[in-house]
Amino acid sequence: MLERSRLFAPLFVALTTSAWIALWMWDAGPYARYLRHASWSELPLVGAICREVPGASVTIAALLHSVAWLLMIAAMMLPTAFPLFDTFRRMTIARDNRRTLMALLIVGYAAAWALFGVVAHSLDAALHRVADQSPILLANGWLIGAAIIAFAGLYQFSRLKHRCLDKCRSPLIFITERWRGRNARRESFRLGMSHGAFCIGCCWALMLLMFAVGTGSVGWMLALGAIMSAEKNFRWGKSIGQPLGVALLAWSAWIVVEHARIA
Repeated sequence: MLERSRLFAPLFVALTTSAWIALWMWDAGPYARYLRHASWSELPLVGAICREVPGASVTIAALLHSVAWLLMIAAMMLPTAFPLFDTFRRMTIARDNRRTLMALLIVGYAAAWALFGVVAHSLDAALHRVADQSPILLANGWLIGAAIIAFAGLYQFSRLKHRCLDKCRSPLIFITERWRGRNARRESFRLGMSHGAFCIGCCWALMLLMFAVGTGSVGWMLALGAIMSAEKNFRWGKSIGQPLGVALLAWSAWIVVEHARIA
């Protein structure tokens, strides 16, 4: 039992590392642009299917976006939730179905982020359609990026963010408040979903930065993942929230000033 418990952290690190490697290979490969906003119909073979099969373009785009998004979540967000998973593992270690319960916990966590991904990508697609139909927005797309960055900066000071962050920082209390063990499978999945919801509550504005700087930028993913992990898992994490907010607001202001100077 002790040997098995020692395997959990290495296996978790291996899973996260695999996700990062997959993203890096995708970003370094010839199809890196399809991590971002390029047309999926341009892909070899896929493009032919999109042209021949009605509705295939939408279906394939949704599938590939989902794969990319789940890889991003595995790489960026699973490490931030490791204290929850490890605490839950230790609390359920005597159960015969502990592996199933752990799998349901992780699936529930990923499901919450997958739902957020659907909403975020839908809003992003709608924004691109509006911009394509608006000559002003099309010519001044930087305004959207500056607004997203400023909003993410302001959210760093919000009570909602810090309330959600407090929930994420106390995995033992979080589990004991919600775990009864009467219907273990259902409770495990709900626990993962609930923790994922609070994780979204404290990180969603920073995740929106991916849409401003490029959802396929592995460098930005590494930076944001490190920031969110530090905020949630280190004692000094609280001290970086407000300076980060100030930095984001300054970045947004710099973008505005630079474009005003050029104009």
